[in-house]
Amino acid sequence: MTDMLLSINGDEYPVVVDTRETLLDTLRERLDLTGAKKGCDHGQCGACTVLVDGRRVKSCLTLTVTLDDREITTVEGLADGDRPHPLQAAFIAHDAFQCGYCTPGQLCSAVGMLAEAAAGWPSVVTEDVCAEPVLDEEEIRERMSGNLCRCGAYVNIVAAIGEVAR
Repeated sequence: MTDMLLSINGDEYPVVVDTRETLLDTLRERLDLTGAKKGCDHGQCGACTVLVDGRRVKSCLTLTVTLDDREITTVEGLADGDRPHPLQAAFIAHDAFQCGYCTPGQLCSAVGMLAEAAAGWPSVVTEDVCAEPVLDEEEIRERMSGNLCRCGAYVNIVAAIGEVAR
């Protein structure tokens, strides 16, 4: 067990964690931040995606002890007070969810993906890796491919992200 001070959504959380404990379990079981979901527990579905220093990570594969002096953002921290994040508003407007189980991971992944594209990072389908990425449907689908939706709401998810990207 080790004492830690986690910075999550702009707040500090003192916590004692087992050195083998995942961030997902710390968030859900110790801190009652249940937005990130335990889908596959193998890093394959993306339901547990959160941001660490603005980069998307699968919290089911990330050990909590590795996050000292790092800023963690969960879906609970995306909104600005009562004002939803633009992606949250777009997901609602485009009906980009059905059961909603994957939605927190989709949202955090989309926030990280937009930041990656804004920084000029290419993806596998980027035609000219030296040019600014163009977030068309193919590019968004590729960049979001680590997040699965069992309901198949991909068309609306891509449309919502595309609206915010423009």
